[in-house]
Amino acid sequence: MDTQVTQLTDLFQPVRLGPLTLQNRVVMAPLTRSRAAAGDVPTAMNATYYRQRAEAGLIISEASQISPQGKGYAWTPGIYSDAQIAGWRLVTDAVHEAGGLIYCQLWHVGRISHPDLQQGHVLPVSASAIRPRGKAFTETGFQPIPTPRPLRTDEIPGLIADYAHAATAAKKAGFDGVEIHAANGYLIDQFLRTKTNYRTDLYGGTLENRLRLLTEVTRAVVGVWGGDRVGVRLAPVSGANDVADADPATTFGTAVQRLDSIGVIYIHIVEGQTIGPRDTTGFDFGALQRSFRGLYIANNGYTRDLALQARREHTADLVAFGRPWLGNPDLVTRLRIDAQLTEANRETWYGGAEAGYIDYPRLDGAV
Repeated sequence: MDTQVTQLTDLFQPVRLGPLTLQNRVVMAPLTRSRAAAGDVPTAMNATYYRQRAEAGLIISEASQISPQGKGYAWTPGIYSDAQIAGWRLVTDAVHEAGGLIYCQLWHVGRISHPDLQQGHVLPVSASAIRPRGKAFTETGFQPIPTPRPLRTDEIPGLIADYAHAATAAKKAGFDGVEIHAANGYLIDQFLRTKTNYRTDLYGGTLENRLRLLTEVTRAVVGVWGGDRVGVRLAPVSGANDVADADPATTFGTAVQRLDSIGVIYIHIVEGQTIGPRDTTGFDFGALQRSFRGLYIANNGYTRDLALQARREHTADLVAFGRPWLGNPDLVTRLRIDAQLTEANRETWYGGAEAGYIDYPRLDGAV
């Protein structure tokens, strides 16, 4: 069956990603697990978790805050301090020793935070002072998200410098590249969308102004890594974290054209609602793919059959899976031979120790 499937699809065949050769087209999507140590530092346990999943063509790390201000969830890792660099080096070394490749996802949550997660117990920041629906996951439990403080115009150069610093830290930590998280209602997305950006300065109002932060951040990160090692994640129609846009086709169509002109190697697109329906009615995701010269990574609710179809119809260059990776460290093998998938214990998705994290067995029984 393995040989037959290989002949029918290139999903499990190597593919070039800039200077890298991926062993297959199956991507491990970023998955927040909230298991960093004090100081938001990755540990040997995290290294084991990623090593177990190194058969992915590309691993995109769990979202990692670019600064203390960028934090929005308890026990998530950072990528800005020396201790975090050393912790992530454990991870990247383990992945590389197992034959895998790994990008670091650079993250600033913006308003999706709480003073308990901020240094000095200050308010979270955003494009505008608009409070989102929802609660923040803090070390003492879920708490209502407050109204954020709008970033001042004169603070934005420092924010962009934080992205560049985090990109440099990721390089020191041994990552193979970085992904800019501009999706799912976090800070860059808050600047992009009309529902969350009421600014009247150079970063709000017109589409060009709403695109400015994404553009400047991407150029800064490309300045560290080069475009062939940088990807960007977008979620054009997702309402995650209470965002929306009056004209997503124009906003995100223009954003992708801008990213193409900057020269990033891939766009990673959430098709439909984040952790929700794959209903793509009314939005032409194919138009994004056609307007971009790099690789298109499709994400959201993909099954084996959908992934095979995407490659058969060339609607995606790579396919990202998220939750299936939680309970299936050998997901590529299982997809290749169409084996049954293990359903991960939802109670151990976020926080905790080894249970429900690094104790899921492979098909051969090994852990």
